[in-house]
Amino acid sequence: MAAPNLVNVSTITLKQVGVALGTTLTTNLLANAASSGKVFKITSIIVSNVDGTNAAAVSLDFHTDADGTSGTSFAIASTVTVPADATLVVLDKNTPIYLEEDRSILGGASAASDLECLITYEEIS
Repeated sequence: MAAPNLVNVSTITLKQVGVALGTTLTTNLLANAASSGKVFKITSIIVSNVDGTNAAAVSLDFHTDADGTSGTSFAIASTVTVPADATLVVLDKNTPIYLEEDRSILGGASAASDLECLITYEEIS
């Protein structure tokens, strides 16, 4: 099934997902499965550094397949430093992006378990 026509939407559901980032850019933060019949409007991505002492760098990619193992990646944020005990707003409601079917957002950090990512999105069908 193709992604829904946004003019004829039947359901919009607000959702959030939180993930602790590992050290490789392979952590699948949000995936829209192929033939889901949905589109995700990502309205916010916030990265928090939970390490009280050290800064850490975050990288986030838009990926052209849902499982993040094939396809092409495009950087949303590339090795952006998040100071200790601070947050970084990577994306907000003024710059939303859409995740069509068979697309995903991948993330990684320079230090394991130092960064946590919160994504707020609308699931549209």
